[in-house]
Amino acid sequence: MQAGEGVEECFCLNTTPLSINPIRHNNKCFFQKKAKIKIFFVFLQPETVKWGRKSPLLLHYPQQQKEPNTTVMIDKLHVLNVIDTALAGSDKFLVDLKISTDNRINVAIDGDNGITIDDCIELSRAIEGSLDRDEEDFELNVASAGLDSPLKLKRQYRKNIGRELSVTTFDGENVTGRLTEADETHIVVQPAGKKKAPAEPVSFEYSDIKTAKIVINF
Repeated sequence: MQAGEGVEECFCLNTTPLSINPIRHNNKCFFQKKAKIKIFFVFLQPETVKWGRKSPLLLHYPQQQKEPNTTVMIDKLHVLNVIDTALAGSDKFLVDLKISTDNRINVAIDGDNGITIDDCIELSRAIEGSLDRDEEDFELNVASAGLDSPLKLKRQYRKNIGRELSVTTFDGENVTGRLTEADETHIVVQPAGKKKAPAEPVSFEYSDIKTAKIVINF
């Protein structure tokens, strides 16, 4: 298989392009492809079951070298509008968008049925195509939220009903158990307990939750 300029060739299930070298680092598989202008990266967690469903994905577009103080600040509202338009009508949704003062754009997305590599590619192209790199030099990262990322949206809680969840409140309470309910105001977690003494379900208001993460069991 010949490696070309296209980002698609960075993603192969059975074949690796000649110009891409897989590297193991901190239990993550790291693929690097060098092109004339850009370098593309993909990170895969070891708990991958299906591409884009269980593992966080990352597309990385580095900045070009420019003279100091010549970069125009990117409008966050513009990027939000592009993302909303690109994801409209799908089961995908924005989890987080951060743009630094030096135009490093970090986008995290999720989906009711998971995120695939194609989802990241399409959104990356939509964002990059709406910006003028000559006027607004930027670094763009588009990634799936990943199971090891804290849940931020009510929609994320709903899609993970039935999974084991670890919850920490602002009062310092820590509860781990199966997420059994998630509505507009609160969630319910059922701790494991014992057969003879089953634990009582615990309810949490969203406003009381400091962090909530899916527990990954191997």
